[in-house]
Amino acid sequence: MPPNVQPTLQRGSSGTLLAIQTGQVRPLRVGGRNLVSAIGKTTVSGPIEVGVLGLAGDEQADLSVHGGLSKAVYALPSEHLAWWQAQRQVRGATMFEEALAPGYLGENLSLQGVLEQDLFVGDRLDFGEVVLRVTQPREPCGKFNAVMGYDLAAKDMVQSGRCGFYLAVDQTGRLQAGASFQVIPGQRSVCVAQALQHKAWKHLR
Repeated sequence: MPPNVQPTLQRGSSGTLLAIQTGQVRPLRVGGRNLVSAIGKTTVSGPIEVGVLGLAGDEQADLSVHGGLSKAVYALPSEHLAWWQAQRQVRGATMFEEALAPGYLGENLSLQGVLEQDLFVGDRLDFGEVVLRVTQPREPCGKFNAVMGYDLAAKDMVQSGRCGFYLAVDQTGRLQAGASFQVIPGQRSVCVAQALQHKAWKHLR
């Protein structure tokens, strides 16, 4: 996705929730430092409760990055996983060709059918019982580099726009993999891809 991405103005888009993941805070070694992170996620089978602070059983180590009312849930288009695996191979982070599992990038929801240029800040994803609202793009950090296995992963996320997005929970309830959703447009002034590019200077210095 080029930096000067043009948003798509499709209305009434729809998609599918392919998988749900949660994680617990665990030790993570980054650049010789011992940190903690909940970026490692495990797929959940069966329905899961979604509250105003996110998925039941999902933990966050740093609420400035993920968590709270405006960043309760992190979603990633599943279409990006093949690209990220290819990048890891090119960068020498892996010698294997198997597909990345859902949750590898720390996402709670693996979605199909919507990309960052399709969704705008303020759009809502209506799953029927649960309604989630797009609040901002995911911004990478040093922990992301460690998990992906190479030092340029954060820059690759910003330059490619394959970042995913955070969601606030407007309506609580239960979610299950396989559910479909409808996109309810908001004001549609800035799409997720554009919102990330507005913050790119912090990551590309």
